[in-house]
Amino acid sequence: MKKVLLDTSAFVSYLRGDGRVLDWLAKAECVYMSVFVLGELYAGFKAGTKEKENRQIIERFLMKTTVSVLEASRETAEVFALIKNSLKKQGSPLPINDIWIAAHALETGSVLLTYDRHFTIISGLRLWDEI
Repeated sequence: MKKVLLDTSAFVSYLRGDGRVLDWLAKAECVYMSVFVLGELYAGFKAGTKEKENRQIIERFLMKTTVSVLEASRETAEVFALIKNSLKKQGSPLPINDIWIAAHALETGSVLLTYDRHFTIISGLRLWDEI
């Protein structure tokens, strides 16, 4: 089963019609959206001028049968702790939300669709070929 998790940067690119994101989504059997990505998107929508329209778009996206929202669980917290401590030992801090998003990708065995290169420093994280 091909599972993908959308990062904020990839979802924004999807909204702009990015063919690379669209291709990956078309091939995926399961598309995950982390609750932390949703939080980042909602914050961006609130700061913009098209909040209502953007919320409608994301709600339609989330209603697709292949899309699931990931909530944080105790297992997610354990994976988060491993990543955060590993990054601290490396001296390579990342934004907290990105650590949570990476934890969700590792927990589910998903390929993370992102344009943020800093995810490459997380050991074991599967990334798509676009970064």
